[in-house]
Amino acid sequence: MMRKPLTKPELRQSLIALRQGIAPTLHAQWDIAIGNRLTAWLAAHNAKTVGVYWPIRAEPDLREFYAEWAARGTQLTLPVVIDKNTPLKFLAWTPGEPLMRDAMGVMVPASTATEVQPDVVLVPCVGFTTERFRLGYGAGFYDRTLASAPKPQAVGVAYSCLCAEFDTALHDVALDAIVTENALV
Repeated sequence: MMRKPLTKPELRQSLIALRQGIAPTLHAQWDIAIGNRLTAWLAAHNAKTVGVYWPIRAEPDLREFYAEWAARGTQLTLPVVIDKNTPLKFLAWTPGEPLMRDAMGVMVPASTATEVQPDVVLVPCVGFTTERFRLGYGAGFYDRTLASAPKPQAVGVAYSCLCAEFDTALHDVALDAIVTENALV
């Protein structure tokens, strides 16, 4: 008997559970591998301003690398939700500067931070396809951000076990690259 494909909400739930079930020691090893790949990618692409993210729900944790990138002169920014139907805004942030929780419980820079347009945005993925389409949490913030001009280079960040096949919509925007612990896709 042929199994019915999972809906996006079912796939999202399944992939988040898979990611949260990864052993902490593997998470740590994979995060270092992803961070090293990203460090090389950012250097090769001469990235000056990078939109990073604060990890939630067992996303790859690259915070250890943020300080290294900032020390090398890269301006870091963190995304902030302004309104549920608008693109993300990115606020300047340096590791060690104060953060606060937004209405969604995500850590963001203090309200006095300056808005900056990053030339590269790191996009955490719940799942991704071999064509570099991303499955996120379903709110569309990154899709709206990547559809607006000027479009930053978008680099997905995920564990390789989260590669999945799913239907894409017209509003979905393919990422420029995806970095996993095993490869640059």
